[in-house]
Amino acid sequence: MTAEAWEPVQRIRTYEQVMAQIEERILDGRLKAGDKLPSERDLAVLLGVSRPSLRESLRVLEALGIVDIRPGGGAEGGAVLVGEPGSGFVNLLKLQLALGQFDQTDVLETRIALETWCCEEAAGRATEQDHRDLGLILDRMDDPDITTAEFNRLDAAFHVRIAESTGNSLTSHLMGSLRIAINRQMIEAYARLENWKETATVVRREHREILDAVQRRDPAAARQSVGDHIRSFYNIGNVGA
Repeated sequence: MTAEAWEPVQRIRTYEQVMAQIEERILDGRLKAGDKLPSERDLAVLLGVSRPSLRESLRVLEALGIVDIRPGGGAEGGAVLVGEPGSGFVNLLKLQLALGQFDQTDVLETRIALETWCCEEAAGRATEQDHRDLGLILDRMDDPDITTAEFNRLDAAFHVRIAESTGNSLTSHLMGSLRIAINRQMIEAYARLENWKETATVVRREHREILDAVQRRDPAAARQSVGDHIRSFYNIGNVGA
C-alpha cells in the first residue's frame, strides 16, 4: 500500500464539535434568531460533552455575535440566538487590520468598491429625509472649532448614512463595521498632516459634491465623486503608512 492512500487523522477539539453542531442547525434552519438553546446542563447531556467544553464553545459564539448569554436561570436566562447584527464582525476586522493582515491597497480597493455602489444606489433610492440627515452631518462638520476626533466621527457618520439610505441593511452594516475598523487609521492619518484643517476644507468640499450628486439623483456623478474623494484622501493622508 502506498503512502498516498493514507490520510492524516483530524484532531478536532470538543468545543469545535459543539460549535459545528450548533452552526449546522442554524444553517439548515433548525435553529433561528430568537431561539433559546437548551440549558447548559441539558445541552451538555444531549451532546455528550463536559460543561466546561460546552461553555467554551458558547463563549466563542458569543464573541462572534451569534448567541447572547443571559445571566440567571428560568425563562429569562441562558443562551439565545441573536437576531440583530452584533460587534463580532467589526471586532475581528479591526484586529486583523491592526495586525496588518490587510494592507492599505486592500482597504482602499474595498472602500472604493463598497462606497461607489452605495453612492450610486443612494442617488436613486435616498429619500428627502436621507438628504436632510446627510446635510445636517455636513453642517456640523463646518464648525470652525471642530476637533479632529469629532471631524473624523462625523466623516464616518456621513459615509455610513449614505449606505443606510440605499435601504440595504447588510451593506450599511458592512459600511459601519469597516468605518469603525479603520477609525484608528483615519485618526493617525490626520495626525500626520502638517495642517489638518486644510485637508478638512478639501474633505468638506468633496462631501458637498457627493451629496449634491445624490440629491440631483445622478448615479454616475455620485459614483465618480466618492471614488475621487476616497483616492484623494488616501493619497493626501498617507493612510496605512
